Amino acid sequence: MAPAVTNRALSRTVAVGYNLSTLFIQFLCLVTVTSAANVAVSGNKKYIETTTDSGEALWLPDARKPALYTQNFGDCAGSSLINVTRFDAAYYKDNMTVLFHLEGNTNVANESLMMYIGVFAYGESRFDLTFNPCNAQISSLCPMNRSVPIEANGIIPVSQSDVAGIPDIALTIPDFEGQAILRLFANSTESEVGCYSAVVTNGATFSHPSAVGSVLGVFTIVAIAASVATAVYGDHIPTTRTHYAHSLSVLVVFSVFHHIFYTGALSVNWPSVLPAFWSNFAWAGGMIYSESMQNSINQLIGSNKGNTSMVGAAGTGAAANDLGGGYQISQIYKRSFHTLFRRNAATLSGHLADRRSAEAEQHLAKRALANATQGYDWYGSPVKPGLPLPGNFSGFAGTLAEENIPASNAFMTGFLWFLILVVVVAVCVVAFKWTLEALVKYAGIDNHRLTFFREHWIGFTRAAALRTTVIGFFMIIYLAVFQFTYKGSAGVTVIATLVFLVFFLGILVAAGYACYYRLRNGHYEIKRDSIHFESRKALGVIPWIGFAYESRRSEKTNPRTSFGSVPSWMIHYIDDDTQRIEVHQDEDYIKRFGWLSARFRRTRWWFFALWLVYEFVRACLYGGAAGHPMTQVFGLMVVECVAFVTIVALKPFEGARLNALMVYLLGLSKVSTLALSAAFDIRFGMPRITTTAIGVVIIVIQGILASVTLIAILFGAISSYMSLTRDRAAFRPRKWEPYRQRYFAHLEKTAPDVPPIPPSTPEPPKEPYFRVASVRREPKIEDDDPNYMDPVSSRSSVTPGPVVGRMHGSRSNSTWSPHVSGTNLPFGARSHRASWSNRDFNSWNGTQHNNHGSQLMSGSRMPNKASDGSLRDIIEYERIRTPARSPAPTTALEVRKLRADKGKEKEAPLDERSSEEVA
Repeated sequence: MAPAVTNRALSRTVAVGYNLSTLFIQFLCLVTVTSAANVAVSGNKKYIETTTDSGEALWLPDARKPALYTQNFGDCAGSSLINVTRFDAAYYKDNMTVLFHLEGNTNVANESLMMYIGVFAYGESRFDLTFNPCNAQISSLCPMNRSVPIEANGIIPVSQSDVAGIPDIALTIPDFEGQAILRLFANSTESEVGCYSAVVTNGATFSHPSAVGSVLGVFTIVAIAASVATAVYGDHIPTTRTHYAHSLSVLVVFSVFHHIFYTGALSVNWPSVLPAFWSNFAWAGGMIYSESMQNSINQLIGSNKGNTSMVGAAGTGAAANDLGGGYQISQIYKRSFHTLFRRNAATLSGHLADRRSAEAEQHLAKRALANATQGYDWYGSPVKPGLPLPGNFSGFAGTLAEENIPASNAFMTGFLWFLILVVVVAVCVVAFKWTLEALVKYAGIDNHRLTFFREHWIGFTRAAALRTTVIGFFMIIYLAVFQFTYKGSAGVTVIATLVFLVFFLGILVAAGYACYYRLRNGHYEIKRDSIHFESRKALGVIPWIGFAYESRRSEKTNPRTSFGSVPSWMIHYIDDDTQRIEVHQDEDYIKRFGWLSARFRRTRWWFFALWLVYEFVRACLYGGAAGHPMTQVFGLMVVECVAFVTIVALKPFEGARLNALMVYLLGLSKVSTLALSAAFDIRFGMPRITTTAIGVVIIVIQGILASVTLIAILFGAISSYMSLTRDRAAFRPRKWEPYRQRYFAHLEKTAPDVPPIPPSTPEPPKEPYFRVASVRREPKIEDDDPNYMDPVSSRSSVTPGPVVGRMHGSRSNSTWSPHVSGTNLPFGARSHRASWSNRDFNSWNGTQHNNHGSQLMSGSRMPNKASDGSLRDIIEYERIRTPARSPAPTTALEVRKLRADKGKEKEAPLDERSSEEVA
């Protein structure tokens, strides 16, 4: 409910004429007053009264935030005869009015003007108005005179049809993309004498560098502290290197941030949401605004700010006749004002159109020219020289405009902050060393704490400074090459050349020497090989194409299916010293070049050289091709795709988190961002609403990458804490002890960098594995010995000779064979073969019919043995002689059964058995 107020409403009737001039004057009188004629003051707040559609009174704060309003503005004519010091406009949705303010001065002695105001949103005109300032009672412009300061304001009522092109979402969407353009034309020459453009916003934005940038900075400090802690803790260098390799790399963190921010270096027309989002990462790219630093750089540069149009942006102070679709002078002076203002006058209610308060006019005049301390602070200021026009976000100049840093100052700004960073890092390492010494001496800390670091602190300081240089390599090279392309101040260009040479030669030569130092005691061999294309799955589900050398495939027991190959060659390094220790066990090499190679796998220790070459090529394409967006986009696309495939194949980092972040997420983000950025080239003419939607997709991709990076920093800090407690038996919190043990086991497994042992194939269940397919009997000695006598024959028959006779009741006169069996068979048992062969059975089956008749006739004769020494004939004789018995055996089992049956005949005396057989 509006506060109780006391006011005196004054009104005056405006005579309505029937000619054009009278109607035009009436409308211009109406636009100088708001739709609320009553003004109230309550305390320190001012309120204005408006009327709703239903006729009810509504009180609104005078200093309320507009739905849309302008911010910074710049000169879009290049040679404006009017120096505008303030230009702002605002759209109030609650009472459907548009408010504009104008302040400035001129050197023109006397000139009558026409004014044009146009509002554009997402590349399309949403509202425009052309009027004569004299008829609008803007006395300072009627006519324009150099002796009178320019002060103008207006409150224009609008209808729903006027703002129908502005959807409601535009009032809330972050980083509303709009421009308000003010053009002034001289009536004497009917030509443009002034043009100013201001950016339109709704106050919602993705740009929160003080909040988001601070959070990112805190996480980065955590990553730096964890990395340094793992590097200085411990006395055994290989063990320290292993734990350091598994902490989160600060190089990876800055690579992610540099990728996000320096995407804006592409010379395309970015949607407003992207530069606002990238401003949160500007500090990581060295683009930190400092008024004193920028003033010093401006003194060095002088007046030569370069040409921002060369890098794809419309600069302030340059002619931009096509801004907002351009204009036609004939339409400015031939427009039917009668139709235009009759339409606007009809939007006002009758009782408001008849009232006009001098007190209200006076208050509005004060409100129009008020500053932030008097209530209205929704306005901007003129942009500085070298910045692009507000509302234009093309190229790197548009990205830097969010930081108020001109493109001409980019190199010096980044270089100076880089030098400050190197000095701060070195000072921090030195300060840490002497702080430890003070704590040992005065605080009673154990003298053995961090002994290796305290003894080699100079080497650690050098390594920290060199590592910082590697981190800033891409940034410095890009900014130097961009300065060459921008062609700004000669002094800055000379400095950029020197810095470029120092970084190019210094870092790349250091990397080359690091490789030479390790490989100098060996030679190379080039062998012919072939690359196979294999079907794989990325992340376990996405179909992917893998590459594998034929020599590597031959080492695998079950290689993947190949659907093609191309000839290739492989370079093999042969170390002449076979007893040389591995690179990650070489303490001398780690001390010298650990700042380059310590984080990479044993077999990929040289990857730092490949990474620096890749970063150098990227920087040259970003900076050297500035102003040529398609060259940048497609050239970088090729480089990023090749790099992505190469890094995926190599998996260079020893830590799994680093591989996941650097290899997969960062690579995919780079490729996808470049592919989407191609749509922003102005030659494609894509609608700005569509480009804004694509920009939001890029923000989602890069936002996910940044979020994963922050999560990786947290996990890296935890794993680094575990590494620092590796010499302690007690660990807190205790419930994390299993995770610590698993982490240490993981380190021991990955540090050697040897191929994993393939899982053993499970043995099949054991089954009967013996099977008789055939049986063959080989001849024995007795088969060819004619003197061999069967033991059965010698035991079952007496020696041939006369039978003396038999004495009943006595055995004294019985005659026995002098040959007594020497076998261990029981008395009366018969010796036979343990088994029959197939030949034995076939021979027996073939002869049983031929011998059947003769055996019947020679029943008194003892059958002979078979040719192989077996007892087949004896068995056949027994079968014929005893027809009631079972048939002759046909298997070895039956033979054994027959032998058992024969053994039961031991009850009969031997002489009776022998006599019966002889008879």
